[in-house]
Amino acid sequence: MAIVTFTTDFGTADGYAGAMKGAVLSLAPDATLVDITHDIPARDIAAGAYALAHATPWFPAGTIHVAVVDPGVGGPRPEVIVAARGAFFIGPDNGLLAVATSGPRAVYSIEGPVFRRQTVSPTFHGRDVFAVAAGRLASGYEAAAAGPRLGDLRGALGLATTTTATQGEIIHVDAFGNLITSFVDEILNSGAWMLLLADGSFSLPLSPATTYADVPSGQPLVYRGSGGRLEIAVRDGSAAAMTGLARGDRIFLRRQP
Repeated sequence: MAIVTFTTDFGTADGYAGAMKGAVLSLAPDATLVDITHDIPARDIAAGAYALAHATPWFPAGTIHVAVVDPGVGGPRPEVIVAARGAFFIGPDNGLLAVATSGPRAVYSIEGPVFRRQTVSPTFHGRDVFAVAAGRLASGYEAAAAGPRLGDLRGALGLATTTTATQGEIIHVDAFGNLITSFVDEILNSGAWMLLLADGSFSLPLSPATTYADVPSGQPLVYRGSGGRLEIAVRDGSAAAMTGLARGDRIFLRRQP
């Protein structure tokens, strides 16, 4: 029995997500449908890419992941199925799928008529192309039947990873105001560091704290996040509000004596 997940910026007020689910179930009525999230900020491809990359590794092999954050819907970006990491990823080739499918991957253009509705709305490819393609895979079709294999994804969006350099950036701000950085948590194994802003307005030692309960209410901390990167949080508060940092802002590490 196939598992199909959904990651979109549709929200849940308008029925768009429900229409996609109906399109899948009309082709694969036994599929198990799972919402990763429909609350990606509107048109925020980078936030969608982060959510997809963070959640999809935990699903069983063979899972079909449908992702739609598509401000260029109806435009020239390809519609694709990507076979990668033992799973399938379906969506627009605009950078949304690139991070979750990093590494060896096979990319297929969704061109075959059986993988698309006969009449495709120019503004709702989520229902008429991506959900139909997911339904076909869930009912037993091969990804290669969707259309010609492409050389690779065109969308070049990535989430930076910093392993040795001392300059990094904020790559995501979650709903709690926690700041996810580009620094991988292995840096904590290489000595004592201080995290700071370029203007010196905020600095914080990389302490041995491992979770929010290790510090008093209102105190900031840097810890190993569940996604394998350093994160900045404030116990019972918002690190984004305390620091003024947002996605893309630069941060630095400095060795402590």
